Amino acid sequence: MGLDEWRARIDEIDRQLLRLLSQRAELSLGIGRAKRLAHAPVFVPERERALLDELVRLNPGPLSADAVRAIWSEILSASRRLQQPFRVTHFGPPATFTHQAAVRQFGASAEYLPTRVISEVFTLVERADADVGVVPIENSTEGAVNHTLDCLVDSDLLVCGEIRLEIHHYLLSRAGELGEVKRVYSHPQPLGQCREWLDRHLPHAETVETTTTAAAAERALEETTSAAIASELASRVYGLPVLRERIEDSAHNVTRFLVMGRQPAGPTGRDKTSVLFTIRDEVGTLHRILEPFATARLNLTRIESRPTRRRPWEYVFFVDFDGHQQDPVVRGVLAAVRERCLYVKVLGSYPVAP
Repeated sequence: MGLDEWRARIDEIDRQLLRLLSQRAELSLGIGRAKRLAHAPVFVPERERALLDELVRLNPGPLSADAVRAIWSEILSASRRLQQPFRVTHFGPPATFTHQAAVRQFGASAEYLPTRVISEVFTLVERADADVGVVPIENSTEGAVNHTLDCLVDSDLLVCGEIRLEIHHYLLSRAGELGEVKRVYSHPQPLGQCREWLDRHLPHAETVETTTTAAAAERALEETTSAAIASELASRVYGLPVLRERIEDSAHNVTRFLVMGRQPAGPTGRDKTSVLFTIRDEVGTLHRILEPFATARLNLTRIESRPTRRRPWEYVFFVDFDGHQQDPVVRGVLAAVRERCLYVKVLGSYPVAP
């Protein structure tokens, strides 16, 4: 078969796909009307996760599982937009890693509302000015994001999803060669994550901290002898050429983000639950509180402590573990933990990030 014949067959399949997508869109409009009558949320994380997992399971190839998820994530994004405008607020301006994570989760059809500070993400969702919010919670090399932890203590919002994003840093500059770069802008975290590379390749360049990687790109765009450490997305958004790619010191640099919403997520079979609690200042208290998790063989995926800011040396503990709060085993463990703590707050149960 010649090239023209291959292309003709692909063109026919594309026309079939478009017809099927149009039929799917009509059904989405009907679902949107039914949701409005039932006052049901547009974003149903457990339903979307079940659909994506089933499509990956049925995938015969040669498309990869990641490709299938990416394609249908955009289809779901367009479907949500047909049902009603879907607003996603995120920390930081466009082209930051949080924005990148939000787009990966909610697709190009969502409306994105950037914020200057993490607390503003919570405020916009609480006021229903946004449907969901995306905030960073921890990085595999830099640890927890304390501002997010503090907001989780005070907010009534629920964690309804998580996103894991591999972080790759790019050196963006209008300079033609490394030797022309005299100054490097970036947020403190990327600067720390690229410290060895900078020492090796730009030992004489001045490093300047900025509030975000997007702000760094804006500064570098104005100065021909400056560079920014930012994402590849920032290169496209700001029209700033990539001078060097993937300059991070660690090849395993992952940031985890939380999706905050007003509605709980139902169980999917592969879920995680986040809780916070405060304890009595007594010897062995933390051990007694964690004992029910061990007895029930519930896997703890994270434990973090943070000062309560109410009294000196009083701490709140954040714990993530496998399972959904509707599971009978998890309900029993949470009941036991409540008996042993001064205060327990379930932040939410949600699908585990793929």
